[in-house]
Amino acid sequence: MRILVDADGCPVVELTIQTAARFGVPVLLLCDTAHILEREGAETVTVSQGANSVDFALVNRVQAGELVVTQDYGLAAMCLARGARVLRQDGLEYTPDNIDALLLARHTAQKQRRAGGRLKGPARRTAEEDAAFERALIRLLEKGR
Repeated sequence: MRILVDADGCPVVELTIQTAARFGVPVLLLCDTAHILEREGAETVTVSQGANSVDFALVNRVQAGELVVTQDYGLAAMCLARGARVLRQDGLEYTPDNIDALLLARHTAQKQRRAGGRLKGPARRTAEEDAAFERALIRLLEKGR
């Protein structure tokens, strides 16, 4: 098992590396040249900037049974199709049962923005979200043993 992280703007990079180390699971961080990340305890792959360049680099590397950390619904759907487990940064596990509804909600929000509507941005990250993410990550790592 390996953890692949969509690391551009990811608030749980350090938490993922620390938790994975306790289980002896390697971590691969993927980012573009605008967000170069080097962290002890993880391998980093840096790709050129471009629309979805990190997403496609990650999908091309992920294998069935691996774990992906991302908040991108489209990337999550592609990784699920490859047989990966996918975890959002607040601890929600993307599954075949919930991904369609999430993609529909994203599409609806995009349509509203294109029509000139304004949507409220994401709330400030909380310690509870970090704790929920860590619990979910530990649960998935224990399952993967």
